[in-house]
Amino acid sequence: MTDTPNPADLADANRRQVLYWRLLARLFDPEEQPTLESASMAVVDDLGLPAALLDPAVSVDTVVQRFPAVADELRGLLSPTSDAPAAADLPDAPAAEAEGDGPPGVSGAPGAAEVRRAALVSKLLLNVFATGHGPVDAGQLARWQSDAGWFEQALGLEPGGLRRQGGGDGLGGVLAGLEGDLVRRMHLREVLADPVLASRLTPSMSLIEQLLRDKANLSGVALANAKALIRRFVDEVAEVLRTQVAQTSVGVVDRSVPPKRVYRNLDLDRTIWQNLTNWSPEDERLYVDRLYYRQTARRVTPARLIVVVDQSGSMVDSMVNCTILASIFAGLPKVDVHLIAYDTRALDLTPWVHDPFEVLLRTKLGGGNDGPVAMALARPKIVEPRNTVMVWISDFYEFDRSQPLFDGIEAVHRSGVRFIPVGSVNSSGQQSVNPWFRQRFKDLGTPVISGHIRKLVFELKSFLT
Repeated sequence: MTDTPNPADLADANRRQVLYWRLLARLFDPEEQPTLESASMAVVDDLGLPAALLDPAVSVDTVVQRFPAVADELRGLLSPTSDAPAAADLPDAPAAEAEGDGPPGVSGAPGAAEVRRAALVSKLLLNVFATGHGPVDAGQLARWQSDAGWFEQALGLEPGGLRRQGGGDGLGGVLAGLEGDLVRRMHLREVLADPVLASRLTPSMSLIEQLLRDKANLSGVALANAKALIRRFVDEVAEVLRTQVAQTSVGVVDRSVPPKRVYRNLDLDRTIWQNLTNWSPEDERLYVDRLYYRQTARRVTPARLIVVVDQSGSMVDSMVNCTILASIFAGLPKVDVHLIAYDTRALDLTPWVHDPFEVLLRTKLGGGNDGPVAMALARPKIVEPRNTVMVWISDFYEFDRSQPLFDGIEAVHRSGVRFIPVGSVNSSGQQSVNPWFRQRFKDLGTPVISGHIRKLVFELKSFLT
């Protein structure tokens, strides 16, 4: 016999369902449903939460400013270690009710705490995912970015963390797509020409892409504001990448050079282990016949890193990330970095490799692909093949010049250069590579690596250390 549900539990389950049904209704139709709105307002009021929690026009920042205690509830609300409702807790089909198991989608009594959590979750989801249609101003973009930051904090990340991590078609990719759509709906030139509006913009990859594409049409105050935003974004991304590269040391230990017999190089553990046979039980002493030292001499020949980046329209993330990454490696001792960007023409950006901001200002995104032109510029830079790594970032869609480019790449690889093909280098790890090239790189023993920038950092570190 089925136990009779506790009336209080059923009431809490119903209140939670009201909030989630209202959320779904507003996500699919911005028009208010009076019944759901009034019922939700009653629930929120009963919980002692502000009515602003139900208004998608009110930012999460505003709610937190007026009610500071809510901030602590939001942080970690959706993290894996939290008791927050998972996706499965959202309203199911009404079949459950027909079976006599209680309100739709309720698998147990959520309690008042779960109702409160449902109200907070609804606020985050509605503000982040209901982006509407039509023109967007700088204030709206800034509010969305702030709300997305709170959503990321609810997942246990830093603001911007999910958008940086990405995940292809996952949640990070969805957020990046929403942000890109908002940027495209802005009248960006007018916003940049107004210092007050421009100051509200928070730089993101989508915004930087638009700025780089439109920089030739900007001048005066608008151009200055655009440059300031690009500089801010470059500095922020550089800080993240610099942390990943921080432990990189150049050169491998040279075993042919005898270790220096000084105290700081003494390998105490090995010395004790190798002399254990000299232990004297009578004296209770270890007599050492030989001291062992660590080898610390490193290769001093500079490593040459040649980075070739496809700057066609589909490779914007790669262009931005790789110019910044190249500048970081260029700042390491004994690493000689060269940077080439190409579309139908190739441009040697090596003189500015230490300043990714200047590099980006000199690029012209868009156009087709002509890899052989870039290879003609890159090959003369190879002086010592076995001490050189060439990173080639592209989707390798070369129109009718695929074979000439592959022939050049194969010749470089056979000469002893470590060749690393990368499908793309972006925050989401997405990569789209011409299948013809993908198979040939695999046959050559140089498979295309994952598109996530962390993988490229790892590959470069393994060569340089």
